[in-house]
This record gives sequence, C-alpha cells and structure tokens, in this order.
Amino acid sequence: MTRDTKRGAGFPLRLDQVDPRRGTSPGTVLRPQRPLREAAADLARVPAAAGLGLDSDGVRQRMVDRLQAQGLRDERVIAAMRAVPRHLFVDTALAGQAYEDTSLPIGLGQTISKPSVVARMIELMLVRQPQGALSRVLEIGTGCGYQAAVLARVARLVVSVERLRPLHERARENLAGLRSSGLRLVYGDGRIGHAPNAPYDGIIAAAGGEDLPAAWIDQLAPGGRLVAPMHDARTGGQVLMVVDRQPDGRIDRSVHEAVKFVPLKSGVD
Repeated sequence: MTRDTKRGAGFPLRLDQVDPRRGTSPGTVLRPQRPLREAAADLARVPAAAGLGLDSDGVRQRMVDRLQAQGLRDERVIAAMRAVPRHLFVDTALAGQAYEDTSLPIGLGQTISKPSVVARMIELMLVRQPQGALSRVLEIGTGCGYQAAVLARVARLVVSVERLRPLHERARENLAGLRSSGLRLVYGDGRIGHAPNAPYDGIIAAAGGEDLPAAWIDQLAPGGRLVAPMHDARTGGQVLMVVDRQPDGRIDRSVHEAVKFVPLKSGVD
C-alpha cells in the first residue's frame, strides 16, 4: 500500500503512481468478461431455460458454496449472493448458465460479470465496515442491474449510474420486481459520479480506464473505500485498485488482483 499524505492529491490517479509490490494478490487473472464471441456463441447453442428450477434456493446456494470454496467469507455478501436471482438478469436462452461462474452477454458489447468477481469486489469494499450495512454506495456502470441488486442488500442507499440508455432502461425493468426501495438508477456519465447524493461510504466501478477520475475521490466520504479496475501500463492489462479515504482526509491506495473489464468511457450514448 502506498500513502499520499496530501488531501486529495495525485488525482486523476494513474497506476504508475502506485507501488505494485504492496497489496497485490498473486494468482490467476479475474476475468469478469469473456471474449464476446465466446459468450455470444452460447446464445446460439443453449436451449431455452424451461423447468430448470432456477427459482429454488438450492441452485443459488450451490453457486454460493463454490464462492465460499474460492475464499468468500463476508456473511453479508454471502447472504446477498444467495438472495438475488441472477437468472432474471440474463437472456432466457442463457438462463441455464446463470449460476455458473461465467460472464454472459447483455447486449451493446457488454456482459454481466462473473459471480466471483462481483462477490470479490463487494467484499473488498466492505472490509472497512466489519458489521452492518453501508450507508451510501455509488456504482459506476449499472449494466443489466445484477450487481446493483446485490449491493442493495449490503447498503441502505445505492446510486447506480449507467451511460448507455438501453441498458439503463433494461436494468430498470429487471429491478422493478425486486425489493429495491434503497436503489436509485441514474442515466448519466459515470466518470463524473453523482454529486447530489455524495459523499459515499463505498464506490464500486464495473469499467476500467487509464486513471481513476478525480470526481470519484472527491465524492468518497472520510472512512470510505473505492474499488475499481484500472489500466496497468506495465502489463497492458488491468488490476483492481482500492482507494481508502482516512477520517483525516489522507488517501491510501493499494493494488490487488489482475482483472479484465470493459473500458471506462465518458459521456452518454
């Protein structure tokens, strides 16, 4: 972990400002998205999910069992992953794979992240609050709404921003039938966050860029934690970057696993 003793200094944050030797977990790359051609091929060959018992608690429990075997420990995340019906957030033809640890296409060149990556990032975000729910969380990149639904189980208010209008509308439909009174969906530019509901105890991003936008750091509450993928110029890939704002305003940063997310873009489309 490296430490920046100046309040808010060094942002937008670039990876060449961070010591990669501290906080890095060795191992395989976490790949929330497979190559789209592979995921799209599934759509053509998987039959419609009829009578698969996807509404049963058992099928989600088996997914959670696998996540726990991989190291998931936070009981809040375990309960949230068990409760949210992931098959409702994917195309019907792919619902049979909804509880496998795989990404699936959701349109517009985007995918729903692997359950293991969703669980890992949320667990990392919760480390600084060992008990109870976070007060406010900002999600950058709503996608189909699955991660937002999981976040709504571990935070009292979740503000989720999506720049692609069709995905914003799809997420709104997907979440309409679920318990989501503390969830607000925003159509807008995720790079600028969402200042009206700031500051946030947690910020989590589902897209990675060359840097971490200064707006995200500005909107992070004292004691809060940000988890986001970020480009690593040394390898050409991405890593998970964790940013902690200390109660006195100091910023701590640490580098974690290699990941593979879609690019972070500005504006709306």
